[in-house]
Amino acid sequence: MARAGRMSGVTSPGPDTLDVLTTRAHFPILCREPQDTRLVFLDSAASSQKPRCVLDAMQRFYETSYANVHRGVYRIAEEATRSMEDARAAVARFIGASDPSSVVFTKNATESLNLVAQTWGRRNLEASDAVVLTLMEHHSNIVPWHQLREEKGFELRWIPLDDEGRLDLADLDALLDGAKLVGITAMSNVLGTITPVTEIARRAHDAGAIVVVDACQYVPHLPTDVEAWGADFVAFSGHKMCGPSGIGVLWGRRELLEEIPPFLGGGEMISDVSLDGFTPNEVPWKFEAGTPPIAEAVGLGAAVQFLESLGMSRVREHEKLLTAYAMDLLNARFGDDLVIHGPRDPEQRGGVVSFTIRGVHPHDVAQILDQEGVCVRAGHHCAKPLMRILGVPATTRASFYVYNTEEDVDALARAIARAIDFFAT
Repeated sequence: MARAGRMSGVTSPGPDTLDVLTTRAHFPILCREPQDTRLVFLDSAASSQKPRCVLDAMQRFYETSYANVHRGVYRIAEEATRSMEDARAAVARFIGASDPSSVVFTKNATESLNLVAQTWGRRNLEASDAVVLTLMEHHSNIVPWHQLREEKGFELRWIPLDDEGRLDLADLDALLDGAKLVGITAMSNVLGTITPVTEIARRAHDAGAIVVVDACQYVPHLPTDVEAWGADFVAFSGHKMCGPSGIGVLWGRRELLEEIPPFLGGGEMISDVSLDGFTPNEVPWKFEAGTPPIAEAVGLGAAVQFLESLGMSRVREHEKLLTAYAMDLLNARFGDDLVIHGPRDPEQRGGVVSFTIRGVHPHDVAQILDQEGVCVRAGHHCAKPLMRILGVPATTRASFYVYNTEEDVDALARAIARAIDFFAT
């Protein structure tokens, strides 16, 4: 098996593999050493670290070109507008969207999903309809539909999971009968399960439903083509893909974006306002009320260029190898004392390894790991329905990205052993 970037550098990266040691050098934070140990950051599913090019792009923008966008006619205002629209075009290219105006900037993926619920959902869903979700959804793709259901009264249905945490599509056609919308994560933030989006979108469309994809855990880690998916709306966040916090993306089919009303009012979202009413702006600006996250868009554009320079196929391959290495190592070392949730085949999952340890609460595990310089997430991961399905209150989650190495996984295993020893005494 090709090595996923050991720090010892015994092997050199090939043309189809990620040069992890070179990649790590782009991230200033990885040079710090908390508690006199090397920082092992394994929480990228929550938020990724930022490469120097993103930090520099935002600082350079503030220092040389900052102004509000789409309003001023002076030079730096035009430069700022051009920088933001260049970032929109970069995002469109990155996700396989042929039309940059189908990319709406929001403040995060949660706002993107709420936008769909409060515009398309409010206009189109009635009490006689059904919305189909999966049991592995993040709260951001559950709560907006609960909120709208309380008002509209439609039915919520759930796509179940099999014993390995994969979607069980055996009864999908029955679940889709009478459904108007299907909301699915492209990759579970707990199980790592990769969703067959294209198949579900095809079957949903055959049943007359639109498809909303929460792609927060997918877009940063795998090559993405939203048009090939056949999705209708796709939401994701900038901060999980080496970009800044405070910016998210909603991609939508142009005809749907044209059809639905604005989400928020004021600022750039209008074309005209009178005492009798208003005329909304064109797509995508009719959804970008107020001053948008301008510098954050510039940073996201730089993050896209950085990931493109790495190659998303290499990123996927690296994370797959690292995940396989982690699962093999943890299973071999801890046996039945440690349970990894989700599919056993790394081909069917992304770089997320959630686990529980017999007799030790995940929060206690995470605290011991922190003392070893290993950063992981512990908790319900904003997926409480899934926790109940798994029969656990919480899990410990290690998540990998472009800067992680097998040495990071080795450090994780050593820290877990220390946690087990500590709580066994």
